[in-house]
Amino acid sequence: MTRRNAVLLMILVTFLWSIAGVVTRQLEAARSFEVTFWRSAFNALALLALLSWLRGPAQIVRAIRDGGRIVWFSGLCWAAMYTSFMVALTLTTVANVLVTMALGPLITALLARLALGHRLPARTWGAIGVAGAGIAWMYGQQLSGDTRHVLGTLVALAVPVSAAVNWTLLQSRRDDRSTDMLPAVLIGATLSALATLPLAMPFQASAHDLGLLALLGSVQLAVPCLIAVALSRVLPAAEMSLLGLLEVIFGVTWAWLGAGESPDMAVLVGGLLVLAALAGNEWLGMRRRVFA
Repeated sequence: MTRRNAVLLMILVTFLWSIAGVVTRQLEAARSFEVTFWRSAFNALALLALLSWLRGPAQIVRAIRDGGRIVWFSGLCWAAMYTSFMVALTLTTVANVLVTMALGPLITALLARLALGHRLPARTWGAIGVAGAGIAWMYGQQLSGDTRHVLGTLVALAVPVSAAVNWTLLQSRRDDRSTDMLPAVLIGATLSALATLPLAMPFQASAHDLGLLALLGSVQLAVPCLIAVALSRVLPAAEMSLLGLLEVIFGVTWAWLGAGESPDMAVLVGGLLVLAALAGNEWLGMRRRVFA
């Protein structure tokens, strides 16, 4: 896979991830941990079907059995991301959750530097800095003093931390073809569903809700997460996390158009800074390769 195609696929991944907020706002009766349970359960079923098609059932079992602690640790990271994200969405606004998640590139870059010794180009550090300024501006203006919003934001913090650990972990295995990391996504979905099942009962979701949650589990999670794992062998962890910031822009836009959560000027200004950082990083990277 060429780097250009990998970048385009990562943009598609962020686009699919970004529909979670607006779809969640259309639910009729399901709330909090029940939302998380059903999304993770449908995600696990979709992943089981996709991985059986891609690898075969026997290969999935073998990969989980032989993958060792690293596959299970990655699975724990996925489980933390799935669970924290949906719980946070039930506590605060889509913008607050996505803005908090956008701390990911900085955490990932620092973790990859400390754990893997990755030396990031100056353009990437600059992009992280500009994007961080945009996120800080959005964050400072969006965060409400309401206790529920504060709690939702704190829960959402688990997403970028878990993502940073996971991207760094996947990056450490990018040249190791003997370890199949795709089943870790299935492990994460299963663990998330099992952990939230006792808290999800009694079930209140309507048929309408189950249809939307099935959409989230398959299209919004299963497909893009598998693609993201594959892309981790092509793109550096910091760059994947940086491209992941597009989820903020897409997600806030979806919530605005489809759920009436209109962004204010702070979100628009911060979003433009994020887009400028992403575009600048990619343009400088392409320019350097052309003239190298």
